[in-house]
Formats: sequence, structure tokens, C-alpha cells
Amino acid sequence: MSRQAVVILGLARQGKALARFYAEQGWHVTVSDSRPADVLQAAQAELAAWPISYALGGHPESLLDTCDLLCLSGGVPAELPLVAAARARGIPVSNDAQEFLRRCPAPIVGITGSAGKTTTTALVGAMLREAGYTTWVGGNIGNPLISDLRHIRPTDRVVMELSSFQLELMTHSPQIAAVLNVTPNHLDRHKTMDAYLAAKRNIVAHQQPEDVAVLGLDDARAAALASATLAQIRYFSSAHAVAKGACLHGDWLALRCGGQIIHVCRRDEVHLRGAHNILNTLAAITLASTAGAPVTALRRAIAGFRGVEHRLEMVRQRRDVTWINDSMASAPERVLAALAAFDEPLLLLAGGRDKDLPWETWAQRVVERVRVLALFGEAQPMLVEQIKRVWQPGQPGARLERLECADTLERAVTLAAAAAQPGDVALLSPGGTSFDAYQDFAARGAHFRTLVAALED
Repeated sequence: MSRQAVVILGLARQGKALARFYAEQGWHVTVSDSRPADVLQAAQAELAAWPISYALGGHPESLLDTCDLLCLSGGVPAELPLVAAARARGIPVSNDAQEFLRRCPAPIVGITGSAGKTTTTALVGAMLREAGYTTWVGGNIGNPLISDLRHIRPTDRVVMELSSFQLELMTHSPQIAAVLNVTPNHLDRHKTMDAYLAAKRNIVAHQQPEDVAVLGLDDARAAALASATLAQIRYFSSAHAVAKGACLHGDWLALRCGGQIIHVCRRDEVHLRGAHNILNTLAAITLASTAGAPVTALRRAIAGFRGVEHRLEMVRQRRDVTWINDSMASAPERVLAALAAFDEPLLLLAGGRDKDLPWETWAQRVVERVRVLALFGEAQPMLVEQIKRVWQPGQPGARLERLECADTLERAVTLAAAAAQPGDVALLSPGGTSFDAYQDFAARGAHFRTLVAALED
């Protein structure tokens, strides 16, 4: 009997994990990447122990001649001609997240949203660990979970962050699935909000009546997905009481079920800045309790949780100026949440690469909230135009005093340091992706930390 054959498009993090997994399963594995061989030597070296074939520099259709399954790594668009050809031939198209979901023996908590999913995922993981479960956290955050599949037991818990890129191919949904919010994001990839929402919908669309969907009641698009699933519905909200789920009850974050109200913690016991993080914590309370965590575990996890790297991360106090790394903010909506988290005068470092997103509200809020704006990266000219539409130097009622243009993040840090005054917050919250200059948001955030650490005392 001939071996099954998989073709994997993209030799990045998820593609490498898939290649290892299928090679260990005895499949014939071919990895294809549009980049040339000379830039992929390190990635190939990581996979040298497995019998893997490569087609580099393009995606020839002949790859499909003996292909049983086509898998896409995270950054590979589903509109590629090879993907269309595979579908025309009846070849299944999948990715690491779906292949993991199909095989995982443990209950999965899947989390998506335009903002907040990394923080919520990490907090749910902390809550389930406090409850005593062996807990696996990954997906779009950190490790592709398919790498851990052979170690996961039915009594464990899995917490999985899922991006719209992963979800657009999905025909399986997690047993517990959350949609935190749906605001414009990744429109350079999905083109329309309808297509983006359709991808998000997949996290609940394939659930069964015994499953649970957790939806953000304060976000109209997320809440409307209740009609897209067969699952039981639980909500979280900071503005409304909910029948089942989590909400604010006075100064308390509380669980509600069947008329019973269980206080979990007070608002001031959440160590994360911003109203958006109260919502993230309410979502985590709903999800972790649904997955089996008692209230005592929820409380302990919240008390010990200080957030995730590159999300409103305090980097340094220098000359009474606080430097904050929010490199993960790769859409203007995320920057708005960051701006709302501070009452102090702000120096905002923004830019990167645009994803064809609306920036008008961002520009207005920057004029109202930011004292000095330092722009960098590929999106800089567009952002300058956005600001100039709503602001002129010396404009009455505007907090914005100065607009600085910098080609690089390094120059933006230098300009911000020169303009900083005691009591200011210097905030890297780009609004754009990092791909004009960095491998990912983590590399951008790490460079920001290095630049800030190097500033003279």
C-alpha cells in the first residue's frame, strides 16, 4: 500500500510543525515555498532529521499529482492558484489548527477576536493550570499545538488562540469557542468585512448542541454569531447583565448562572490596564469556568497575572517617563484601546505596514489624547495625511503639540526621548504590522526594548 502524501505550502513556524508531524506519521512530505533555497537553509536544517522533499522558489501544479492533502502555513493566502487547483481536483485543503482539532483527545477552548485574544488565551491557560489541569496553550500564540499532540491526554485541557487566517479553512470547531469581538482587521488579506467575519464565524459554525459558544455581548458582530451555531450560548459583558456567563456586578467581576451571582474578584484586583482588559478578564472567567475551573482557581490566576509580552508591557522608568511596549497592537482599533488605558500625557510611536484598515477614528483620538506623535515605517506618509485632515499645529482644544516623522523605530525612540517630559508615558502602539521591517511583532517589540534600555539615564 502506498504512503499518503501531503504538500505543505510555507516553510514558516506552522509549516515546519506540520512537516515534522506528518513525517513522524509516515507520510510522504513535500514542503513548497515561494522563497528561494538560499534564504531557507536554516529552516531546512531544522528538519534535516526527517525525510522531507522540497520545491522552493514557486508552487508548481505538478505538486498535486500525487497529493492527498494540501496544508497551508499561516501566512500563505488561500487564494493562491495552487490552492484553487487543489480544490478543483477534490484535494482537501487544511492547516495545522484544523489537523490538530481533528485529532486532539482533550477538550479544547478556542479563542478568536480582532483584539484581546492573546491576553485572554494566556489568562485562561493560567486559570486552568491553577485548577490543577495539565494545560496546553498555543495555536496562533507561541507553539503550534500539533507539535505537542502525542503528549496530550484526554484529561488535559487545551487553550488555543485562532486567527482569521487559520479559521478561514476550518470545518471543525472547538468544544468551547469564544468570539471576543469583530472589528476591521486583516482587510489586506480578506478584502471585505464580510469575508473577515465569515472566517471568524467558523470557530462556532461547526459546534454541536453539547458545545458552548462564548460571545462578547458588547460587540454587535460577535453577539450576532449566536445565530450561527448550534451550541449553548454564554455571554460576557461589562455593560449589561447576562443570564449565563460573566459580567460586572457593581465593582465585582461576577459569574452568573440561573439567577445565581458568584463574585470572582473586584475590578481593582485586575492588574491589567484599561477597560478592554476588564472585558478580556470577564471572557476568561466565562471560558475557564466552562472548562472546569472553580472560582478559587480563577481568583488565584487573576491575582498573579501581569499580562503578556508586547501587550502594554512596561519596559522602563527613565527620568520619570514610563516606556510601554504594545508592539502587538497591529490595527488601529488596538491602539484606541491602548490610548484609553492611560490618563497620563502620551508620546505615541506609531506606524509599520497598513492592512487596508480605516484610520479616521485613530487620527481623531490621537489629536485628542496624544501630546507628541512619532511616526515610522511604511505607513508613515499615509498616517501623516490622516493626521493633517483633522489637526493643525496650535489647534484649539487639541492635545497634540508635535508631529515627528522618522523612517525607523530607532529614530522614533530617539525623537520621543528628546520630547519626553516628567510624567509622560512613551507608548509604542504601532497600529500597523511589523512586516515592513521585522519578522513579526515580537521582533519589533524586542528591538524597542533594546533601544529603550540603551537610552542614557
